[in-house]
Amino acid sequence: MNDFADWIGRSEEAGEAVSEGLVERYRATLDSNLWTGGEGAPLGIHWCLAPPAVPPAMLGPDGHPRRIDDPSSFLPPVPLPSRMWAGGEIRFHAPIPVGAMIMRRSRIASISAKEGKSGPLVFVAVEHSYDARAETLVSERQDIVYKKAPEPGQAPAYAPDADMPEDGIRIGPVTMFRYSALTFNGHRIHYDADYSREVEFYPACVVHGPLQATLLMNRAAQILGRMPRVFSYRGLAPCFVNEPLRLTGGVEPGSLQAEGPAGRITMSARFE
Repeated sequence: MNDFADWIGRSEEAGEAVSEGLVERYRATLDSNLWTGGEGAPLGIHWCLAPPAVPPAMLGPDGHPRRIDDPSSFLPPVPLPSRMWAGGEIRFHAPIPVGAMIMRRSRIASISAKEGKSGPLVFVAVEHSYDARAETLVSERQDIVYKKAPEPGQAPAYAPDADMPEDGIRIGPVTMFRYSALTFNGHRIHYDADYSREVEFYPACVVHGPLQATLLMNRAAQILGRMPRVFSYRGLAPCFVNEPLRLTGGVEPGSLQAEGPAGRITMSARFE
């Protein structure tokens, strides 16, 4: 872990205007799952603003930016092949105005290692702020986990034909393709079924963690009747394309969870 100490504190920034076209495409992608009661751009659109953009030659075999041990590299070159978005916490300070120029400022907050059930894990916490002029509108911590390559038989059973709950939804391939495009996410598990099955040993394409979190944060806003002040989330199990998914209340007040077939909880969340 001492090899990555120099990465703690590294920062980068990028900007993008919240265009009416982006908002229109975002609404078309998530449709009735968005909370419509607030001002400004829809909740969760900050993940579509100024994402890292690298050319194909700089991508790894999984579609993520290739990790290099170089001063220009923002994320550390952790020598574990599988990278996942494990969870995080978001603080909503003010609505994001449509038409505003937003600056994303990112910083590596911490890097830690632990031994999990499946082997070594490295967690990288990244802090982001989304600012308009001198005002921070959204601040968050993202937890990225690196782990060893998956093995056959570790993924849960795929159940696209499971009964659809009355209030359930299905995240289909078009929605997943559009969300990958909106967030400029090249990770192949979200759109390349052959890669998902043959390389990462999932039974089908995997629904994005931030897409599930977006559904949950908008459900939280519907419950509260306002934008949440704080929203935290944690990925627990994979959710697959076309499976029925239900957003339900958690065990405690102020909690939600995404539930797949056979009671598989794919993501938990808390809000206030």
